[in-house]
Amino acid sequence: MDASSADANRAALSARIKEEARRLGFELVGISAVKPAPHEQSFAQWLREGFAGELDYMKRTEPLRRDPHTLVPWAVSIISVGMNYYTSFSRPEPSGEAKGWISRYAWGDDYHELMKRKLELLLARLRQVHDGPLEGRAFVDSGPVLERDFAGVAGLGWIGKNTHLISPKKGSWFFLGELFLNLPLAYDRPLRDRCGKCDLCLKACPTGAFVGPYLLDARRCISYLTIELKGWMPRHLRPLVGNHVFGCDICQEVCPYNVKAEATDEAAYRPRPGLHAPELIPLLSLDEAEFRRRFRGSPVGRAKRRGFLRNVAVALGNSKSAEALPALIDALNDEEALVRGHAAWALGQIGSQSALEALQGRLQIEGDAEVRSEIEEAIRTVSESAENRSPG
Repeated sequence: MDASSADANRAALSARIKEEARRLGFELVGISAVKPAPHEQSFAQWLREGFAGELDYMKRTEPLRRDPHTLVPWAVSIISVGMNYYTSFSRPEPSGEAKGWISRYAWGDDYHELMKRKLELLLARLRQVHDGPLEGRAFVDSGPVLERDFAGVAGLGWIGKNTHLISPKKGSWFFLGELFLNLPLAYDRPLRDRCGKCDLCLKACPTGAFVGPYLLDARRCISYLTIELKGWMPRHLRPLVGNHVFGCDICQEVCPYNVKAEATDEAAYRPRPGLHAPELIPLLSLDEAEFRRRFRGSPVGRAKRRGFLRNVAVALGNSKSAEALPALIDALNDEEALVRGHAAWALGQIGSQSALEALQGRLQIEGDAEVRSEIEEAIRTVSESAENRSPG
């Protein structure tokens, strides 16, 4: 086969791949060659600077992420896909109700298995139409792949100042996945950066997580603090987290390219009951069995009960809602130290005599040093607040 015929065959197969991918529900699809990630040096520097926080899995898999040849040695091409998860439910207006915010991507079913099944189905269809042996491997988010880099090379969009991949026509509400193949294809061209002078995302971040354009300090990111961080949330950041209990979305909500975002056709990503702007107080009483039942098959389960209730306690503290006092006082007796400690902090933020008495009572029996520290700090906060309100 001469070179022109080979190119024509690659182009035809590549077009077929894109057609099949769109039939499977992938709105974005592009193809690139297997090469080291374009920003692999920047990624290495990001790790060295400590911006990954406790994301140790990124450090462990650094070589695999920087060069996919070390991950999939036989691969020649990468099919990058994007699947829309946007639904047109907006943030509720501020009110007296203690309501939280869960990131849009976690309102429905967990996307990992859904997208991986679709990518494996795409591979099966390609084997039907390709003449010859075909090897492939699918990754969806959880694999050691710098997916935004390869999606950018494949022309799905560009990596914006908020570090999300942005499509000029469809915005950034997309899950990304990759299918590595062992055959050459027709490759797409990357798109130029179109953020321009816009810095709305950088200014909107409540915790100041952006060190600069295109550079995120994960340790200050609300999504990291409420999902990835497994231990104690830094006290100085808790007031800035607001009512977020799992993820954030703010830097995407303010992006001009998301103004005309269209709702997903995938029913699995539509909100489960109670996950859009959930009432916070009932969540604080979830036991382990109820938490598992409620969030089975949901991304929220990733935070585990202890992490999720930690977040709920912080959000209730930020709400300053007196109605939350009974639930927070009950949470001082939770089996998890992490929950007890953050409930103590929340009681300190809300204050009241009943909060003070509950904190003092718990301090008498609390055996965990970190929780005792939180209780003592909360007692000081309540006492100082009472002194400031006293006349004279």
